[in-house]
Amino acid sequence: MRIYNSLTRKVENLEFGDPKRVGIYTCGPTVYSYVSVGNWRTYVLGDILVRTLAYFDNHVTYVMNITDVGHLTGDNLGDADTGEDRMEKASKSEGKTVWDIAEHYTEDFLDGFAALNMIIPTKICRATEHIPEQIDLVKKIFEKGFAYQISDGVYFDVGAYEEGGNKYGELSTLDSIKEGARVEPNAEKRDPRDFALWKFSPEGAKRQMEWDSPWGVGFPGWHIECSAMSMKYLGEKFDIHVGGEDLRSTHHPNEIAQSEAATGVKPFVKYWVHGAFVKVDGKRMGKSLGNAYTLHDIEKNGFEPMALRYLYLTGGYREQLNFTWESLGAAASALNKLRSFVSGYKLVQENTRTKLSEEKLENVDEYNARFRDAISNDLNMPQAVAVAWEVIKSNIPNQDKLDLILQFDEVFGLKLSETRVAVDPTENIDSVILGLLTEREQARKSGDFERADEIREQILEKGFEILDTDSGAKLKPAQNVKNE
Repeated sequence: MRIYNSLTRKVENLEFGDPKRVGIYTCGPTVYSYVSVGNWRTYVLGDILVRTLAYFDNHVTYVMNITDVGHLTGDNLGDADTGEDRMEKASKSEGKTVWDIAEHYTEDFLDGFAALNMIIPTKICRATEHIPEQIDLVKKIFEKGFAYQISDGVYFDVGAYEEGGNKYGELSTLDSIKEGARVEPNAEKRDPRDFALWKFSPEGAKRQMEWDSPWGVGFPGWHIECSAMSMKYLGEKFDIHVGGEDLRSTHHPNEIAQSEAATGVKPFVKYWVHGAFVKVDGKRMGKSLGNAYTLHDIEKNGFEPMALRYLYLTGGYREQLNFTWESLGAAASALNKLRSFVSGYKLVQENTRTKLSEEKLENVDEYNARFRDAISNDLNMPQAVAVAWEVIKSNIPNQDKLDLILQFDEVFGLKLSETRVAVDPTENIDSVILGLLTEREQARKSGDFERADEIREQILEKGFEILDTDSGAKLKPAQNVKNE
């Protein structure tokens, strides 16, 4: 299996220290608001990577963090050590405690995780539940001579790190990592690139989230949590780190520096995988622009989260994806068509299996090989989806089509095995009618009863009547209807 490594800037063969055992860490959400479709794309990327590795019989230990403290608003201005804690800001805005804010948005994130059919990580770890680990890591960095204290906190010493023969910022896409250009520089810092490991609570003020430390009462810097938690659950050196491309500029380089400074173990992570941004109508996505759509917006507009997952599959993860309501509609339509074929294969052909000719057997093997080639080639999901549609259009028996599609869905994660349409398998019903029936069921679920009625009439014209029962929609030959 090959994947693009952001650290080396090339596609590489995945080689693990312990063959068939893989450690993966994905940077999770800061739980001060609802997750946008841009962020969900990154988490789906992590899920697809986990599924693909499992498809090739690897045992995966998958860890994801929940940032519920320490992520400051200055990150938007290029300096993550300044500004107000996002959790505290949301607390003031919504009139709830910061702990209630964290719990509400964490629960919503986990609900969305399930709605998008993502595999639950081996460990989901919250920053506030790992304060001792973060303090211990800062202690180690101090002991190695790579940290110092000033009036507002404890900082990592980039200059000392480089003097030790280390390179800082190799992962970043910036020419050089420096303080944000839109904030006042911190004159006490030894180097503009130095970053906070521990921040002190403001003098005379009490934060809702603060802890005692050897250096004073305060809270951890944003970067230190990922190092502390990933190393706790995956070790001082692990295989793959996943995140959005926005984290590649400073957050991930800082993770590398502080981790390797503390342990002396290199590399901290062997493969870095970053997902590209999502645009909306060809423009930048942002909360201030009002276009940072969430899963709630998706559902309010009559779409299911799985349509969004299908949309993600249509683009390469390293390429920016342009989200439009039209593209989501096309993804929903394609997903329903895929479901309709699976319904037809499963219900009409479930008791029959044709012995494959040598030619068709070769075709099945070829589709299998092409799918494996696609997913192992830097997670080429668009090509993998194309192979699935070729299978559907092929002349191999329907039961073999079903076997292949459900096998592919182990990676796609579209829950196609759960597709059900109640049809008497003894009836001679073609896949077109089954597709219409499945589309009608989806229209009814989404409340589009006008479309459901239109489909009922189309099916009637084809010679079948729909009976809605407690066990689902059933078809029977219609009386006195000319089937053209």
